[in-house]
Amino acid sequence: MPNGSRAVVPRALTVAGSDSGGGAGIQADLKAFLASGVYGMSVITGLTAQNTLGVRGVHLVPEDFIIQQLDAVVEDIGVDAVKTGMLGTAGIVEAVAGAVRRHGITRLVVDPVMIAKSGDVLLDPDAARALREQLLPLALIATPNLHEAGALVGRRVETLEQMEQAARDLHALGVRYPVVKGGHLTGDRAIDVVFDGREIIHLEAPRIHTRHTHGTGCTFSAAICAALARGMEPLEAIRYGKQFITEAIAHALALGAGHGPTNPGRLVVEPGRRCQR
Repeated sequence: MPNGSRAVVPRALTVAGSDSGGGAGIQADLKAFLASGVYGMSVITGLTAQNTLGVRGVHLVPEDFIIQQLDAVVEDIGVDAVKTGMLGTAGIVEAVAGAVRRHGITRLVVDPVMIAKSGDVLLDPDAARALREQLLPLALIATPNLHEAGALVGRRVETLEQMEQAARDLHALGVRYPVVKGGHLTGDRAIDVVFDGREIIHLEAPRIHTRHTHGTGCTFSAAICAALARGMEPLEAIRYGKQFITEAIAHALALGAGHGPTNPGRLVVEPGRRCQR
């Protein structure tokens, strides 16, 4: 820790965009951090004007100021785990990756945010290459959905078998624990695929039929980050995240006229609870 003292509470940092509607991004991450018992900090990469119906505008933060935020937090308060969300451009991805290397951050969760729930694109096409080459090799855990996994591995990912191969391919790119999320599949079970370098693991939960799922990816990855900050091993942190997001969706908030937000503020999940394997 930079200040030489022992942390009195686990510390988690989110490097992501702000959601003015409060359902995703920095706002969702900080709620999940608090609900998981960690001290949350933020590096804001961009501002979005959005609500449950869609994104009206995006204003990205200059790269040098993003790194000023990150340096300020790490050099004084310190971090036990970090997650990334919306990064926006190749330049931002490269700048964040450089800071991660410079600070020796190893407990890194990469949520490759590319498209909002409304369908709005949140990642510059050139940034996908930078994500693959610069940031994914630094990730302890990455959490793409089917569309994001497909963009990262260069082919469609639409079936369970394709999810398993995508997880293996992401591991080959350097991600030590890729998690390919199956939320867009059909069926009564929500299945995520994890590859730990040796075996494929399926994490299952009941599928909750609701349109109020805004912020699911952010909340899931933030819960995993919080669990890592608390000292959990990667697979246990992923299981915790799976249970956390299942509860958050089950108690989602019917706010707005579109996709309402999940509810990460419910203090209903005890760290260490297992998800079905």
